[in-house]
Amino acid sequence: MPLIIGLGNPGSKYAGTRHNIGFEFIDKLATSLSVRMGPGKGPFHVGKGNHAGHSIYLVKPTTYMNNSGDAVRQAVNWYKEDVGNCLVCYDDLDLDVGTIRLRPGGSAGGHNGIKDIINKLGTNSFPRLRIGIGNDFPRGQQVQHVLSPFSDDEHTTIESTLDNAVDAALCFVREGIDQAMNKFN
Repeated sequence: MPLIIGLGNPGSKYAGTRHNIGFEFIDKLATSLSVRMGPGKGPFHVGKGNHAGHSIYLVKPTTYMNNSGDAVRQAVNWYKEDVGNCLVCYDDLDLDVGTIRLRPGGSAGGHNGIKDIINKLGTNSFPRLRIGIGNDFPRGQQVQHVLSPFSDDEHTTIESTLDNAVDAALCFVREGIDQAMNKFN
């Protein structure tokens, strides 16, 4: 029973920012599967859905991004799921806006939320779905960039990117990470 986890920061202050693209992804996936999200048995919101005969749990940590590992570890333990069957979706500065990339594991790539998940799970072997937020910002302005909203010009691109990310996640559920990577990378 896959866990699909979207990373972001809780609170209205962060809604609509680039750093919260993982939350927007979960919201879009929940809508497409008619899943209602609610409090989970840990620092996360959860909703259960079905797709192609597979039960799926959608998870949004209620911790701040840099402490995502606590929520992910508790969700994995509560649902007794193997980390290889958990897809973590998050923002990536190294990818252009409109780009998604799936991978089966690896380093944090400088992302503090992923770094915390790796630390708390004790492994880097969990699938990821990265959504590009671009890196068009002046040197030293990374924090301001990730906590800013997408521009009006980027909104149309982001909406279609989120649709593509939902399709990629559902392919992961049906066919696994390798097939999803072959079809969507």
